[in-house]
Amino acid sequence: MSQLHFTSEDWKISEGRYWSTLFNSISGPRSAVMIGTQDQSGIGNIGLFNSLVHLGANPPLLGFVLRPTSVARHTYQNILSSGRYTLQHGTVDLLSKVHQTSAKYDATQDEFEEIGFEKTYIDGFQAPFIQGLPISVGMEFLEEHLIQTNNTRLIVGEVKHILINESLIDDDGYIDTSMANTILVSGLDAYHSHDHIKRMDYARP
Repeated sequence: MSQLHFTSEDWKISEGRYWSTLFNSISGPRSAVMIGTQDQSGIGNIGLFNSLVHLGANPPLLGFVLRPTSVARHTYQNILSSGRYTLQHGTVDLLSKVHQTSAKYDATQDEFEEIGFEKTYIDGFQAPFIQGLPISVGMEFLEEHLIQTNNTRLIVGEVKHILINESLIDDDGYIDTSMANTILVSGLDAYHSHDHIKRMDYARP
């Protein structure tokens, strides 16, 4: 099999979607997570993100990367105004709806209703969950970090609520997302399912 070799000179002299697509997919499949928020008038927003990252377990922190705010980012605006948001793992049976959450709707449109998701809430927590998903997480916004090189933002939040099917958790707390048939996404539009191979013993020298 022949091997290609690209250097920074290649993407400097050639423009277009090719390099954007390449760099979006080079990190491989990642969790397809829908982030749910609502504005002060109760209009729901749901956006698709592929950058969810574990930042710590005590306290339990998760982060995601937000693209530059040079255009309206309803998810970002709602998180700043309410301080609350939800994370939902997309599942294979809902692939069409999950992908549709990447569409850009007007701020006056409730995206849950437009896409066909039913909202559900936890008392005292001002962010909508998608009814019926096997893994959902309620988050509290803590801080943001501007990445000055490209004006993206790392949004950091603390886990406050977990809604999960009991069958997905092992006795030691391990969550098997493959049993939930969750979706992985590579780049912006290539979706994958994933299989559990095995759990390994803790590695020691």
